[in-house]
Amino acid sequence: MAISRRTVMQGGLMAGLGLAGGSLTGLPGVRSLAFAADKSVEAPVGTLGAGTLVVVFLRGGADMLALVAPADDPDYRAARTPELRVMAEGPKAGIRLEQTLAPSLDFRLHPDAAPLAELYAARRLAIVHAVGLTDGTRSHFVAQDLMERGIAREEDLARTGNGWVARWLGEGEPGQREQGRVPAIGTAAAPAAALAGLGGALAVPDLRGGLAPPGGPQAAAVLAALSRQGDGAYERAARAALDGLSAVDGRLPRGADGKVAAYDAEGGAVYEETEAGRALQTVARMLKMDIGLRAACVDVGGWDTHENQQGRFATAVGQLSRALAAFHADTLRDERDLTVVVLSEFGRRLRGNRSQGTDHGHGGAMLVLGGRVAGGRMLGRWPGLASHQLDRGVDLAVTTDYRTVLSELIGAPAARGFPGFQGAPLGVLRG
Repeated sequence: MAISRRTVMQGGLMAGLGLAGGSLTGLPGVRSLAFAADKSVEAPVGTLGAGTLVVVFLRGGADMLALVAPADDPDYRAARTPELRVMAEGPKAGIRLEQTLAPSLDFRLHPDAAPLAELYAARRLAIVHAVGLTDGTRSHFVAQDLMERGIAREEDLARTGNGWVARWLGEGEPGQREQGRVPAIGTAAAPAAALAGLGGALAVPDLRGGLAPPGGPQAAAVLAALSRQGDGAYERAARAALDGLSAVDGRLPRGADGKVAAYDAEGGAVYEETEAGRALQTVARMLKMDIGLRAACVDVGGWDTHENQQGRFATAVGQLSRALAAFHADTLRDERDLTVVVLSEFGRRLRGNRSQGTDHGHGGAMLVLGGRVAGGRMLGRWPGLASHQLDRGVDLAVTTDYRTVLSELIGAPAARGFPGFQGAPLGVLRG
């Protein structure tokens, strides 16, 4: 096989930036998904005002019926042991929510979600229940891919190359991305499918060690020189990645020893050393750099609770709740331009299993937080938990397509993010 000079150059760029086959190989900082094909999209356009959307994905299928549930529903009480449900009374009783979703039921939050209850009472947090995919898959991988691609049917995956965030931010009037601007980030080292195809997006798992390219200034200079050798998808993506890395790293305050200074959160916020805490602190730091950040994809794992759910779930809920509350306090000055949405690929089965856990289900819940949110309300349509009301007779039914919520959050460009989908707004945002 003949090897051209261009192929050698592309290989050098991919190796230097940690990219292979169009995807990230795990190198922190580099997230140039435009390498995948010439079909990559430019950024940023789109709306959500001039604001930013933070998408927190709970990987593993979070048991939303253990996070927020009708504690006094007889079908709920009959299906689950006390360890697996939100209690209506006793020392571990859940936190009661004022709501009109199902006025005859006593909906409560998990007791370890007290910070979320405070945000709900302050009308900054809204909850959409019985929401999810219309596709009935119980596969983590398929369900996550469907949601991140912004589609509903498994058969459409093969012909949907870009993620919904990439389509939302990237399509529209052609033009070059402004230098020094980073339209989107992911906080995991692995590529976020929602950002697939968006040139200039970066992976930023942690900023405490800086975000310079690996190998120091000499390696950066070599990579920059390679990226200027052409104007194809590889070279453009490399230039965008290097420019983004430089823009972020150059805005990090450093001490006399050259090390990145400790982050000073606002509003008394305290970020714990947890996956959620570290990720949301990173997003907050990026927001304050004024680099044009429009979207951040945050991954939080540990929600696949097939066994011994009680303690694991309580820990996860507490960590998530405190991280979201810290992020809200830290970014309060910008709350009108910032919205956080929390979702998971599916919920869990209504009835617990023999291992003191729950298995893959269907319907779940989404949390929406921010200054533009019409909070203090539960939204959607509650289907009930009687056997004849359940999906396949075992799971909470989906009455609201997840795209309905996301479409309302991004506004007019929803047709780009979710082509072919039409859903009536639920009223998640203030009028």
